[in-house]
Amino acid sequence: MNNNPSKEEQMRELKPSGSYLDILADFADLLGTIEKAEDAAKQLLEETAPTKDSSALAKTKENGDFEENPPNSEGERNEQDKINLSDNGSSCAADQPIPDDSENEPSLEELLGRLDALVGLDDIKQNVKSLINYVKIRDLRKEEELPNPPLSLHLVFMGNPGTGKTTVARILAELYRAIGVLSKGQLVEVDRSGLVAGFVGQTAIKTAEAVKSALGGILFIDEAYSLAPDLGSGNDFGREAIETLLKMMEDHRDDLIVIVAGYSEQMDRFIKSNPGLESRFNRYFFFEDYNSDELFDIFSSMCAKSEYILTKEAAEYAQEHFREIYDTRSENFGNARHVRNFFENILSVHSDRVSSLDEHTRADLMTVVLEDMEIAAIM
Repeated sequence: MNNNPSKEEQMRELKPSGSYLDILADFADLLGTIEKAEDAAKQLLEETAPTKDSSALAKTKENGDFEENPPNSEGERNEQDKINLSDNGSSCAADQPIPDDSENEPSLEELLGRLDALVGLDDIKQNVKSLINYVKIRDLRKEEELPNPPLSLHLVFMGNPGTGKTTVARILAELYRAIGVLSKGQLVEVDRSGLVAGFVGQTAIKTAEAVKSALGGILFIDEAYSLAPDLGSGNDFGREAIETLLKMMEDHRDDLIVIVAGYSEQMDRFIKSNPGLESRFNRYFFFEDYNSDELFDIFSSMCAKSEYILTKEAAEYAQEHFREIYDTRSENFGNARHVRNFFENILSVHSDRVSSLDEHTRADLMTVVLEDMEIAAIM
């Protein structure tokens, strides 16, 4: 018996039948549909492709025109494609110049108005204006080829927390930008942790990075005295930060201003701890504590900005509250920080009270009553 199938039998066994034939037929139909779609697409592209004037392709550099160099792919464009000029020579919308952000920067007059709008700080406002006037006159003298003595614009801000030091520094940075002393006018705020690292050699790198981020503006160092906590110790990395800072202040003296800030007594010791600090920081701004009326004005401004209304009794309580905390203040008095904390406590109490109402009106959402004040004052 022959167990080897013939070639015809082998072919018959490999030949699909039944449902397999149906699947193959469907697949063939699909391939035909795809081929027809491709042919139709090619024909459409040929019919809609723009015709080119053969004379345009023959342009040469002799008459000042360019030779056409069509793109090789969707992502490749020659320089003329990027320019994309219209018939009248004007550029397309995509090539319009980017608007200059400097047009939106506040003017000198606007910035001085912002300074004047701050509560209190009369001496500081006058000091800032005098400094601005001095810089302006120096520029005028320079134009007339008159000599100017050396000028250091680095500042020491002395005073308790919450007296507006950072706010004034931010406005001053923009004022310097407006009169051309600084190129950017940004304020970069740091403290000891932003300058000092925990290992040898890293502090200089960290301090340099902070200074570089402030180039063109003001580097504001809060609680700067913490860089020299123990004047008799040579192991603190704060000294390395000071030395790095002094060198970079000299290297970038034309486009960097440094403001060091902190409590009056500590800042005096800090400046005297290093001869380089004394020579570079010779202008002192002293920020006095806000009095009770100024504290109430700050509080009223916060309420108005957030659209909260005080009842007569609540307003009287607030005035008495600020009078009491001012009269009993310590050397660490929080000034506007206390006002902010008190305001936020009031909002918390007010929210709890209004949430407990079965129904509430717009007036309920806006009105602060005496009870809100009394509870917030002991939080």
